[in-house]
Amino acid sequence: MCKTKVVCLGEALIDRIKNKTNKEFTDYLGGAPANVACALRKLKIDSVFIGCLGSDDYGNKFIDQFNQLKVNVDFLQVDKRFPTRIVKVERDHSGDRFFSGFDASPETIFADEAINKSCIIENLASLNKLFSNTKYFVSGTNVLSSLISKESCYFLLEIAKKYDVKVIIDLNWREVFWNYSNFSSKISKKKIFDLIQIFLNYAHILKLAKEEALQFFNNENPLDISKKLLNRPDVIITNGSEPISWYINGFQGKTKIINSSMITDTTGAGDAFLSGFISKLILSGYPSNKLEIVDYVRFASACGLLTCLGEGAIEQQPDYSKVNEFLGSQIL
Repeated sequence: MCKTKVVCLGEALIDRIKNKTNKEFTDYLGGAPANVACALRKLKIDSVFIGCLGSDDYGNKFIDQFNQLKVNVDFLQVDKRFPTRIVKVERDHSGDRFFSGFDASPETIFADEAINKSCIIENLASLNKLFSNTKYFVSGTNVLSSLISKESCYFLLEIAKKYDVKVIIDLNWREVFWNYSNFSSKISKKKIFDLIQIFLNYAHILKLAKEEALQFFNNENPLDISKKLLNRPDVIITNGSEPISWYINGFQGKTKIINSSMITDTTGAGDAFLSGFISKLILSGYPSNKLEIVDYVRFASACGLLTCLGEGAIEQQPDYSKVNEFLGSQIL
């Protein structure tokens, strides 16, 4: 049986992005796993989002967006107790974004911290059927900052193992999530890093930024990082507009990416990159030589770049025709 589905676990949240004057702001749907699920649908890949939203206007907007794109939300949870998270996003002069905190009181628990295992297993037969048709399970590390969501994540990792579903992890270190959480704010940074290191051992493909590679592995060589992890995963290291380093299927190399002076907002660029790469894996199979790897990375990079040409993550994600047209022109 040919597996084609991708299950994405984690946060769906609101990116409250300040404009270029840093005075006013606009709210956009975001959150890395949600971004990946939506970007995959635009690339005609069957995606599933497992997460938790608040029973509020933002949660309803997410559900409308998922339904519009036909993202499978059979295991999406809606919690009446906790709100959908709002992240404050600011940008520098080049469009690079940074997170300055959350729009909430210090006591607030967010819906994405409450992905409940008991709700997932209520429909265990459907879950097993879903994973029997799933090719990849995608998650980041923010889900680990909550004990409730962490339990759900590890439960789903065991289901993935049962059905030989390959695990893709985007490290996506966001310290502000850990500093805020009732659970992780009480433990040391070393223990947080230890938790993340254990989680990374589940990966068959690991994507991370150069600064994350240096922070967690004191190394920016993808082969060396792969050797430090249990599954010896393929490793992709991004570095903004600089070449992407990779170790994939036994091959190692670097690929230059196309840049543009028209970048507006880098929010969601890495998620679009990952979605582009996954789409190539599913539609064209695993790359068997360096030429194929470079082609996959270039396609993924174009997905990331095109997402940066406007504000917000999901709104700007390209479809296949737009990416191929851009790659054919190589001109912006």
